[in-house]
Amino acid sequence: MDVLTNATHLHIFTWVVGIILFLVAASMDTESKGRKILHMIARLFYVLIVITGAALFFEYSSLDGALYGVKFLLGLLTIGMMEMVLVRSAKNKSVKVVWILFFVFFLATMFLGFKLPMGINWFA
Repeated sequence: MDVLTNATHLHIFTWVVGIILFLVAASMDTESKGRKILHMIARLFYVLIVITGAALFFEYSSLDGALYGVKFLLGLLTIGMMEMVLVRSAKNKSVKVVWILFFVFFLATMFLGFKLPMGINWFA
């Protein structure tokens, strides 16, 4: 368990790879087999993001439980919007609102993640 809570490196790696996989899958043709494969790999990384995030949450929530809880919820909403974009676009449904919600949740999650005590202090 120390590997998950020792530092945020594993968590950052999982969400960076997850977002890259999501963006590549979202830009591919909806009928391609490669998109389906990337979507499944992205789902694996969603699970890894939640596992590493939950480990960090349970380890460090004593520092500021409310803000860490809000960040955890925002992270889950971000992953939910990522999944909704891929599924709705595969069904040829409108994804404009879902893309907007994805960016709003993603930016809020990133802001809060960097602001919290375990985050990166950009102005130090």
